[in-house]
Amino acid sequence: MKKYSRLVWIFVALLVVSALYRLIPNRPWGFAPQIAIAMFSGSMVKDKRLSFLLPLGSMFLSDLIFQVLFSMGVGATPGFYDGQWMNYILFTGLTVVGWFVSERKPLQIFIGALFGPVLYFLASNSSTWAAGLGWHRPHTWAGFAQAMEDGVPFFKGSLYATLIFSVVLYGGYALLTRRRQAVAHAHARG
Repeated sequence: MKKYSRLVWIFVALLVVSALYRLIPNRPWGFAPQIAIAMFSGSMVKDKRLSFLLPLGSMFLSDLIFQVLFSMGVGATPGFYDGQWMNYILFTGLTVVGWFVSERKPLQIFIGALFGPVLYFLASNSSTWAAGLGWHRPHTWAGFAQAMEDGVPFFKGSLYATLIFSVVLYGGYALLTRRRQAVAHAHARG
């Protein structure tokens, strides 16, 4: 029961973070918590099958909210679009990266928070270019270079967001764990 209680709290935290970031006005392109969520889930959820469910579920919920707002004429960005499935595959891979990040080692968290956006940038821009999506850059070296350049504004936002949301997720979890341990210790002392 304790195992599932922890999982529920982690899932709720991820959903709250994935919903609240939308309130940030004029956030930069690519500024989203999904990379941090995927890595956090990979490192925190011990059942590897369930570790995929959390980031993919938060991403689907996020895309659904975007789609509803777009359909209502409130948002300018659709939640679902051609090539969207590739993002789900990439976030699955980022969850695997999280398997190698210990929630107790700040240096590993920092390296993961740098590595995740770089990996996502390279994989998403390469796959978009290869599939002929996005701005339909030609399948030449110059076209590939242009596709990489096209992604730079998204990369910057992604990097900042991953660093910030990693601090929020891992730091928040560490604080809650310490508090829970202090309360348990206080009760034990009686």
